[in-house]
Amino acid sequence: MFFTFKFFKKKPRVYTKIESHIYGIIIELLKVSSTDINVDELGGKYYLSNEEQHFKVTILSNDYVIRLTNTRDSVAEKYDKVFVEDVLRAVKEEKHRRMELVYDSITNSIEKMAERLHNRLIESNEQESQNVRRLETKQNVKNKKVNF
Repeated sequence: MFFTFKFFKKKPRVYTKIESHIYGIIIELLKVSSTDINVDELGGKYYLSNEEQHFKVTILSNDYVIRLTNTRDSVAEKYDKVFVEDVLRAVKEEKHRRMELVYDSITNSIEKMAERLHNRLIESNEQESQNVRRLETKQNVKNKKVNF
């Protein structure tokens, strides 16, 4: 009975030598923070661009085509659906991770700004209440002088 489970176990995808090389290039590009990731979800196009290394990658998810471009060459090839989906998964995960970093940064900035505003309002309320107390004590002193 245990042997049947091994039979149904999904085998890991083995890429061709070219696919492995391209996957490695794309993963290395994604690791570099200077690589821009642009997405056209409706058109099914994903763009990676690293101006420092003069390297661009275009992924056409609908046609399963990946285009690699550097300063001298541009190569576009159609690849296996599973391979392109694995590449897209990596691109989408990195895009999502970067968006989370930006979101966290914006959230932290807003929280700090709200805290400063809150502290400033507390200070201003304390100053107003001190001014009101001064006015009340001055009026009380004047009233006492008038009553005598």
